[in-house]
Amino acid sequence: MSAQSQTSAPAVEAAATVKTGAQIVVDTLLDLGVETMFGYLGGVVLPLFDRLYDAPIRFIIPRHEQGGCHMADAFARVSGKVGVVVATSGPGACNLVTGLGTAMMDSIPLVALTGQVRTDLIGNDAFQEADTTGITRPVTKYNSIVKDIKDLERTVREAFHIASTGRPGPVLVDLPVDVSV
Repeated sequence: MSAQSQTSAPAVEAAATVKTGAQIVVDTLLDLGVETMFGYLGGVVLPLFDRLYDAPIRFIIPRHEQGGCHMADAFARVSGKVGVVVATSGPGACNLVTGLGTAMMDSIPLVALTGQVRTDLIGNDAFQEADTTGITRPVTKYNSIVKDIKDLERTVREAFHIASTGRPGPVLVDLPVDVSV
């Protein structure tokens, strides 16, 4: 075996074990016991949907993001579990505001995962970019944007903890597409 093939084999093995951000999110959701989610597909959340496709999580698609948020709210009320909703960037994330406000006012534990443009485009008026964390701050218990994949699992776990402890309420996690891939 040549020296070149000896050094490339470990590199290939290491590359095969690296998880994408979307896989980290799905694995964390599964570890947290999520069995049902609601939401609407869109461009920047497609990496997440690619990973959800093979996951044992029931995913219910509404006709509109707002409906998905209300569905997650109702699920939390009936099941006693944290409701989970997904929406894409910009208008999709903005469509969650009424449902988040309802969950906030009624103390319903809910986690919203929203897509966002690449981190290098944030603040540059990119296509379908919106200040999701700024817009949803008044209607969430807590929200954050994940700009480093190393913070992803911790942030999702914290979102569920914050949503379900103390006075329950909605928490939003904004996921730039480059953190998901």
